[in-house]
Amino acid sequence: MLEDAKRWLDRRSWAAADRPLPDLLAAKRAAGPAGSISVVLPALNEEATVGTIVEKLRRELMDAVPLIDELMVIDSGSTDRTSEVAAAAGAKVVHRDEILPRLPAVPGKGEVLWRSLLAADGEIVCFVDADLRDFDCRFVSGILGPLLTEPEVQLVKAMYDRPLGENPSGARQGGRVTELVARPLLNLHWPQLAGVVQPLGGEYAARRALLERLPFPVGYGVELGLLVDTLHVAGLDAVAQVDVGVRRHRNQDGQALGRMAAAILRTAERRLPRPGIGRPAGLTQFERTPDGGFAPRTHPIDTSERPPMISVPEYAARRGTGVTAGLGGDGDGAGPPGGVIDAMPGQTFDSPRSWQSSAHGR
Repeated sequence: MLEDAKRWLDRRSWAAADRPLPDLLAAKRAAGPAGSISVVLPALNEEATVGTIVEKLRRELMDAVPLIDELMVIDSGSTDRTSEVAAAAGAKVVHRDEILPRLPAVPGKGEVLWRSLLAADGEIVCFVDADLRDFDCRFVSGILGPLLTEPEVQLVKAMYDRPLGENPSGARQGGRVTELVARPLLNLHWPQLAGVVQPLGGEYAARRALLERLPFPVGYGVELGLLVDTLHVAGLDAVAQVDVGVRRHRNQDGQALGRMAAAILRTAERRLPRPGIGRPAGLTQFERTPDGGFAPRTHPIDTSERPPMISVPEYAARRGTGVTAGLGGDGDGAGPPGGVIDAMPGQTFDSPRSWQSSAHGR
């Protein structure tokens, strides 16, 4: 491990218990408007778990201790009762398609997170996956702590153990894509980030001032993309992590993990400091057929990215900020239809720092 990464690991790693709730509340009050907090849960068919998460957050971090200002569930097109359950538990529920309706939504978690910046009001935005079981509010209060008490910190990731299934022997064996894909990628290409325990974890919080200036991969690559781009834009010390215990959720099968891995690899490839080799944007997997053979199944892999939210006219109008770049897709000649981009004007993902300097004056 690089010396920079070792020093970061000691300096920017904490436990949730290091900052008790009364200390967080005092820091939030001292911060004024800059301490306003929105918690966002992206959800797709999560009626079994989303209600419990919302109810606990509302009871413990809104009613008992007024830490959270806004609790929002973004429904990504659920066909079950996710929206009804979340609303009954006390969340503000917004459908993905209601946010920025002039742009047709594309499938993917990153798409939902990107749109949530326009719907949520807080200056600190905390993302939490909606499929967590045995949820503990430390997943939120823990990762909010450094943002309320450390002015230099801009992005905080949760870290935790990840049991695989219900078998006790599977303890700490979850996070297969992290261990087989993301961690090797980071150690090889961005070794400063080698100390991040859960680079793909869905529980993290960040300052709006950072998030609104980052592109969002629309699919599974969003967590890796935001982490690497934060390193480029704000530096290693802007990133922190907090131990929140154990994370239990619905584990996916091997083929779903393969598609996730492919999206993460493509996201990383776009950020490497060299031209990527043109490849089909798909992954072919195989399924056993009734006659005993193997049938190929090719799945599209998310490769599009949404531009920094600050470049969206509706966002600029709502937040009172200037538009720094055209979104495209509206006849302005700045991008393809629908605002789904391969690169923004003045930005190329073959050279990660080029958009940093041209779009953000750094």
